[in-house]
Amino acid sequence: MSRHVAIVTDSTAYLPPQAMERHAITAVPLTVVIGDRALEEGTEISARSLAEALQKRRAVTTSRPAPEVFAAAYRRAAEAGADGIVSLHLSGEFSGTYDAAVLAAKDAPVPVRVVDTRMVGMALGFCALAAAEVVEAGGSLDEAVAAAEKRAESTSAYFYVDTLDYLRRGGRIGAAQALLGSALAVKPLLELEGGRIELREKVRTASKAIARLEEIAVERAGSGPVDVAVHHLAAPERAAVLAERLHERLPAIEDLQVTEVGAVIGAHTGPGLLAVVVSPR
Repeated sequence: MSRHVAIVTDSTAYLPPQAMERHAITAVPLTVVIGDRALEEGTEISARSLAEALQKRRAVTTSRPAPEVFAAAYRRAAEAGADGIVSLHLSGEFSGTYDAAVLAAKDAPVPVRVVDTRMVGMALGFCALAAAEVVEAGGSLDEAVAAAEKRAESTSAYFYVDTLDYLRRGGRIGAAQALLGSALAVKPLLELEGGRIELREKVRTASKAIARLEEIAVERAGSGPVDVAVHHLAAPERAAVLAERLHERLPAIEDLQVTEVGAVIGAHTGPGLLAVVVSPR
């Protein structure tokens, strides 16, 4: 049975395939360009292939979906019976994806509400799941949008990278901050703030940085019901240990996801990324 409101997001939400299928969420892919090859995230390039390309210092860039790709997704949703669409996307500070969706929405066959969540990764994914849960309970288009926006406001994302160089190359963090991190040989802890990547703390070693990442996540989660995601790129052991620690320390966790980020985010963070998304319900 088709739902009256369809949920569309993009490939940087990194939702598990089973969750997307269960909640009928569509993800429009962004593109990763390695050398002269343009590849769709999630179908044509794996995180492992991306990590190998970065380690070989090959030129890697990313690009938004074309408006026509969104238009096709909206058209398919309408043909499947939707009379409204919620389209939720990564921060406009990182990508023109939101703008492409807005352009496509103007000519869509049904009303489309496009939302810049100011999030990325499962911080975006939890927004999509919140909207889907409202729709499944019989909620309206406006109610689904409100649920996604409320979840975005309450969600935080913190992450550790081995080096700021990839973020600097992609223009996702200021040159001064990148230089500061390199000059002092520190390990940076970053956070999403206002849709942008900001330097939160500087820690001397990787082990101390990861321990501090755990502490920040526990402090932010509090004692109430919370969803948590641990992301990584080419660091599965680190991610598994951190997830286990958070599971032990946060008894009110309702959903704990451990996933490797895709090529788009990985291109800007580099191998060794470890991130925690904390999303109180």
